[in-house]
Amino acid sequence: MTPAVRRIAVLHGPNLNLLGEREPSIYGSATLAEINARLGVIAAELGVSIETAQHNGEGEMIDTIHSWRGGRIAGAVVNAAAFTHTSLALRDALVSVRVPFVEVHLSNVHAREPMRHHSMLAADAIGVIAGFGPDSYYLGLQALVSRLAAAP
Repeated sequence: MTPAVRRIAVLHGPNLNLLGEREPSIYGSATLAEINARLGVIAAELGVSIETAQHNGEGEMIDTIHSWRGGRIAGAVVNAAAFTHTSLALRDALVSVRVPFVEVHLSNVHAREPMRHHSMLAADAIGVIAGFGPDSYYLGLQALVSRLAAAP
């Protein structure tokens, strides 16, 4: 692992603090704490560290993204939740800090309501992983670290 690929951010958006109790038929029974714990294990196996954050407010999410500047974060796994479909400001923040990111979703957003079919973030993401429940996060982290390790 190159020295530049050391710290990965994981950003969870609105309502994800309610995982495990919020619409389990859509989002599953895993809690956010369980997902973060498993991400920590996978990160250690991959030789990177992670920092996680969850915010219900768009401004708080943007402030967190801004904190990634200056090379402190090598890449990010982002589940912007409902803001994925509505927030140009979140997209602009992600592009502004120039941190490569993978967009992830627990549910298959393309099999849901039409307003969830469009992502404001996807065109600027390395990739998008959706519909695999918590595995979307784990696959996103693995793919991101692999892509960063292969970068010149």
